[in-house]
Amino acid sequence: MRRFSLRRAAAVGAALFVLAHWTSLGFAKECDGRGSQTDLNLCEGENFKQADAKLNAVYARLLKKISAAGQPKLRQAQKAWIAYRDAQCAFETLGTIDGSIHSMVVAQCLADVTEQQTKRLQHQLTCEEGDVSCGGQ
Repeated sequence: MRRFSLRRAAAVGAALFVLAHWTSLGFAKECDGRGSQTDLNLCEGENFKQADAKLNAVYARLLKKISAAGQPKLRQAQKAWIAYRDAQCAFETLGTIDGSIHSMVVAQCLADVTEQQTKRLQHQLTCEEGDVSCGGQ
């Protein structure tokens, strides 16, 4: 009986986690400065996760849309962009590296750079014929 209860509790916990994560995907939270630093760190971390999920959705749609010749180039560009994003945010957040605010500032940077990349990829999805800024179409 005890084994069943632990499994059931684990399943309910997992379901609640998935539901909470799923419902938050479409809406960035306003991390307004109230609450503890831990609360702010978690809030900004969730905002980055949402931005990353949006980027991944746009990337997947673009990968399906573009030509076979363009797909490896997009993969290569995205891999290089991830390295850029991580290095850029590591540089921009050096001033907070030893502080409790550091993870919040990193998450804010990651979300900002990710949102910019999402816009760039979204533009590729909506290119009009003759737009020379569109690659791999």
